[in-house]
Amino acid sequence: MKKTLSYTGGAVALALALGGASVAHADVKIGFVATLSGPAAALGQDQYDGFMLALEQLGGKLGGTETIIVKEDDQLKPDVGVQAVRKLIEKDKVDLIAGITFSNVLMAMAKPIADSGTLMVSSNAGPAPLAGKQCNANFFFTSWQNDNQAEVMGQYANDQGYKNVYLMAPNYQSGKDQVLGFKRYYKGKVAGETFTQINQPDYSAEIAQLQAAEPDAIYVFYPGGMGVNFIKQFRQAGMLGKQPLLTASTVDGTTLPALKDTALGVISGTFWGPDFDNPTSKKFVETFEAKYDRIPSQYAAQAYDSALLIDSALRKTGGDASNKDALRAAIKAADFDSVRGKLVFGNNGFPIQDMYAFEVAKDDKGRVSLKTIAKPLPALQDAYVKECPL
Repeated sequence: MKKTLSYTGGAVALALALGGASVAHADVKIGFVATLSGPAAALGQDQYDGFMLALEQLGGKLGGTETIIVKEDDQLKPDVGVQAVRKLIEKDKVDLIAGITFSNVLMAMAKPIADSGTLMVSSNAGPAPLAGKQCNANFFFTSWQNDNQAEVMGQYANDQGYKNVYLMAPNYQSGKDQVLGFKRYYKGKVAGETFTQINQPDYSAEIAQLQAAEPDAIYVFYPGGMGVNFIKQFRQAGMLGKQPLLTASTVDGTTLPALKDTALGVISGTFWGPDFDNPTSKKFVETFEAKYDRIPSQYAAQAYDSALLIDSALRKTGGDASNKDALRAAIKAADFDSVRGKLVFGNNGFPIQDMYAFEVAKDDKGRVSLKTIAKPLPALQDAYVKECPL
């Protein structure tokens, strides 16, 4: 497991002066766990870069308090993720857990985090069980419940009049959530449904199978390197441009630099895009591009928001992370300006938010990016909140 201890702001000088002793006296310590290696590493790296950009803009302090980030790579392995959070909680004694990229990893980590009473702010993974019966008052999400991106694509398919849609996703928690979410809103016929291995590199057999089904449109969920491989192979099969391709977490700031013009015309559904016109989003996009020389993905935006959220909560507690009840209430209040506008939490800790459709297109600088084209589901709340006992 790769471990990195990052100091920010004035904590650097203090650490150099006092050696490792300063770590035990940090005012705020956050354990940042993400998938930072392997084919899906771009997602976790964008999360980390977005979070650290916000921290840098805040002078290395959250809530005006010196902040230490302890970074862990879960390697997209649930057992490694569990080891990471146990280390962060028991050895590093972090005040909060942040990051978290994949839902199968989070489902494994959820119990040790919950049992410890540690607060968690996930900036990507949003599995259905944690929105429903396994919800926890200490768990918050600055992204979306997994089904939401699929739900907005299901509604978009209705709006476009597609009668017959083929569905594909990797066979793990989020993939299952995404397919279920699409079917929850889509009113037409499902032409076929295929679950593939996670990080599968070759989709030629599955693409031939969906071609034979002759659907009106195709919906897929393939994050990271899976998305790059699928889109390229879909284009090579001569299907892209002939049949509408609806997606979630497949074409974004982590994959479009590799796909470029290959992905033009693909439709995506999510809560935010880099063309959003509110002040927080515009500042985020401008400063992210200046620092990292790339268009930010939603993963970076979600993590940027998570840092702003924690900052707003700590400001309400006077920088005190030890009073968990006060900090929890302050996080739930979400008293800050989000990249999406206003962030509102449901009682299960998941956002209630507008969900949009985007098209891969050239931006005003001629770069391949996401263009907002519709808002099929305003103020969407997840389907599992009614099962949450909170």
